[in-house]
Amino acid sequence: MAASAIFILDLKGKVLICRNYMGNVDMSEIDNFMPIMMKREEDADLSPVVIHGSTHYLWIKHSNLYLVAITKRNTNAALVYSFLYKLVEVFIEYFKSLEEESIRDNFVTVYELMDEVMDFGFPQTTDSKILLEYITQQGHKLEVGAPRPPATVTNAVSWRSEGIKYRKNEVFMDVIESVNLLVSATGSVLRSEILGSIKINVVLSGMPELRLGLNDKGLFEITVREKSKSVELEDVKFHQCVRLSRFENDRTISFIPPDGESELMSYRLNTTVTLEVLLRMCSCAIVPPSVLQARSQFKSRSTANNVSILVPVPSDADSPKFKTTTGQAKWVPEKSAVEWNIKSFPGGKEFMMRAHFGLPSVESGELEAKRPITVKFEIPYFTVSGIQVRYLKIIEKSGYQALPWVRYITQSGDYQLRTN
Repeated sequence: MAASAIFILDLKGKVLICRNYMGNVDMSEIDNFMPIMMKREEDADLSPVVIHGSTHYLWIKHSNLYLVAITKRNTNAALVYSFLYKLVEVFIEYFKSLEEESIRDNFVTVYELMDEVMDFGFPQTTDSKILLEYITQQGHKLEVGAPRPPATVTNAVSWRSEGIKYRKNEVFMDVIESVNLLVSATGSVLRSEILGSIKINVVLSGMPELRLGLNDKGLFEITVREKSKSVELEDVKFHQCVRLSRFENDRTISFIPPDGESELMSYRLNTTVTLEVLLRMCSCAIVPPSVLQARSQFKSRSTANNVSILVPVPSDADSPKFKTTTGQAKWVPEKSAVEWNIKSFPGGKEFMMRAHFGLPSVESGELEAKRPITVKFEIPYFTVSGIQVRYLKIIEKSGYQALPWVRYITQSGDYQLRTN
């Protein structure tokens, strides 16, 4: 069981809109929520669950609103919170922003959406693409006779409509990995991980089935040649369209895709076995008194694009002068930093930047120099983990020909290099 009732409140606790799904709670119970919240704030207790007698309030705050679910039963709290956050996404998709004013201006649409997204306490259709097919912001102006819900609402494939047609059938797939890295001044890695996602943009007619194969070793066993070890993907999450039973049996990712853009899967990878690769991404070192060396140690056949190296300097530094062997350097006073931009950085190359500043305050220089260098980059046609798409088969009963396109991208996430 999920929620008995859902309320949307303003910051003072006034009910803007509510929906009683099960009828087993007194709707006046919401009057107890804000007094309890105010008391908890005084006690610095901001637990997302509030209990009053046998009533449980599960809440989230967004902008100037509280979204509160009430239940008196033993419920799945994770499911309720997931639903509340999804409800926020749906409202933002409809109204561009979710705040008190957008709720007041769209009461009819909000009520219609709340009727569709949950039924008798159980979440139903929460995909905004499907909801937009039959609930519009002009819904209350329609003539008598409600529109017939699309087949996606009652169909087993609720994320895709029937009758989709395109003149040219294509699938675009991006395998994107973001590198989070923190390196000490001595070159040792203090923190490292890879956050990956596979995103698809589907332009296919009908109701096709796609089958995706990743690497000969299977999804979770990827051989790293340099270390001759295997690495394990963690926190793997699939879109609801993926047939999990098929995946569990033979590691085949089989699915009927949503139309348009969506994220097929995401994963995380601890980089203990790919440390050497990560250290080759971009190594920077300050050489006293004012020289910065940047060296790309990945293979020469790869090239990092749009490299941006942000080097902190004391906030009272003045009279900046720069000279670089490639790219452009500029003084960014609002960040108290030098930004060195390199449009194209081939593998196996080393570049240098010389900078001169006036430093009126020695003490502030020693204090502020402790901020790390931050690096941003993007490397196309390359993944750190070694994930590769072996095949992407497209099966559709009409037998049309479709083109799959696959692109690999490695980019910086939270990528920092300490200088002392």
